[in-house]
Amino acid sequence: MTQAGAIRPHDGAATTPKEHTDVTPDRAVIAEDRGDRIVLTAGERELAHYVYRPTDVRLESPRPYLSPIHTLGGSLVSLFRPHDHVWHKGIAWSLPVVGDENFWGGPTFVRGDGYVQLPNNGEQRHDAFALDHAEGTATLSETLTWVTEAGEHVFDERRTLTARIVDAETWELGFETRMTSTTDRVLSIGSPTTRGRDNAGYGGLFWRGPRSFTGGTIVAPDAEGGDELRGTRAPWMGFRGVHDGDGAVSTVVMADHPANVAHPPQWFARTEDFACLCPAPFFSEERPVAPGETLHERYLVLVHDGGWSSADAGAAVARSLASGTGSVDVVSSADAGRA
Repeated sequence: MTQAGAIRPHDGAATTPKEHTDVTPDRAVIAEDRGDRIVLTAGERELAHYVYRPTDVRLESPRPYLSPIHTLGGSLVSLFRPHDHVWHKGIAWSLPVVGDENFWGGPTFVRGDGYVQLPNNGEQRHDAFALDHAEGTATLSETLTWVTEAGEHVFDERRTLTARIVDAETWELGFETRMTSTTDRVLSIGSPTTRGRDNAGYGGLFWRGPRSFTGGTIVAPDAEGGDELRGTRAPWMGFRGVHDGDGAVSTVVMADHPANVAHPPQWFARTEDFACLCPAPFFSEERPVAPGETLHERYLVLVHDGGWSSADAGAAVARSLASGTGSVDVVSSADAGRA
């Protein structure tokens, strides 16, 4: 695999976080249902919207997503429907290759033909959810049905999101999924790379960063750099970027749970054309899922006011994993009772 390339210096002078007026480290995160989305708040600050009833057109493979996403200080760290890839929406669990189906959005990469728009854009349909609040953490437990464009039911999913405040500059999102195949055949989950496109192994929990983060710094264990880090294996990666307007710096870190199928995964990470991170468990090798088999993946995301170095980010991930907050438990579908 490609190794980490040139090291970029830590953006020292520009890392002073914003002043906080309404959020304290012990503030509880509250999840509020607003009919088509869950809004996560801490004090008066909206941290993220989890849109579980999207209004996307079929081409964009409708699925739940987190957008907008803010730091505790109010900086926006996500992008919604960018003109270059309108199916990118903040943070979303998105898979471009599920057999011959596309649950990512847009065209499908076809070996020998490149990207082709096919009648294969599936959707993740929200079925029900349950909300819980305990010890300052908000928990959303959701059930979903994965349906192809042709109408075939291929997966039942149980998903859990958690949100909590870590400290005065950081909050944490936990994401866990259990996808159970409902078909009578093996479905292989892959990526454009497994179908012939070099170093384009995207698919999984995908984050698209704001426009101003373009050209920012990808942060990895013992390395900071740019697009040369794409395709490397790491237990976590982060992205440090600068905001337009006030010049504030924020860092987003995503971590792969040690029990995940491809740990440590290859990463689809970009900065030169746009900012994105994706721990990609199916980057270069397809994973066959047998009838009735369940695929289980867990991740955590840290959203930080200020510019973390590699050492800072690694220490923060270690603390979250050690506390157990990077591992969330999915409730049974019977417990997810609200539509």
